[in-house]
Amino acid sequence: MAGSSQLVKELREKTGAGILDCQKALTENGDDIDKSIDYLRQKGLAAAAKKAGRETNQGLVHSYIHMGGKIGVLIEVNCETDFVARNEEFKAFVNDLALQVAAAKPSYVRREDIPTDVVEKEKTIYEGQAKEMGKPPAAWPKIVEGKLEKFFQESCLMEQSFIKDPAVTIKDLVAQKIVKIGENMNIRRFTRYQLGEA
Repeated sequence: MAGSSQLVKELREKTGAGILDCQKALTENGDDIDKSIDYLRQKGLAAAAKKAGRETNQGLVHSYIHMGGKIGVLIEVNCETDFVARNEEFKAFVNDLALQVAAAKPSYVRREDIPTDVVEKEKTIYEGQAKEMGKPPAAWPKIVEGKLEKFFQESCLMEQSFIKDPAVTIKDLVAQKIVKIGENMNIRRFTRYQLGEA
């Protein structure tokens, strides 16, 4: 039976999407949960993209202290209205992002934030590594590109896998929250402190 209540419930628990959206996703994908999750993610990203142009000048600056005061994070996440900024789900989302920064140690919010000289330095290092491995010069650009992508995934918060669900990137998580809460959101900046770290 297309979109049975048990399947709808399961899909809602996994995605946080609304009942009607879950029913439609299951109907469109022959009651296949995994395909329905992908379907909802695609729809969510499209809906989030529509909201992306809207201004975000409300939000929270949140602090998180971990390991008995050995790691601390300050993070600013913006939304459109003060109403959403006071919403418990938004606060929990911001706290999850602070946990992510504490655990995964990103250096930048997104790849566009990385200074050009840092990217160029990484490229030079990766090219040197390819040369040391004895790879032919024709293969170097591909090797450099692959290593640079890995660098972005490790260094940029938006490209990291979410620590609570590694199948989802932070970019996808933000898109899901935009769709669920109904407002544009933006991770503006963060600072991570670790005791004794230079």
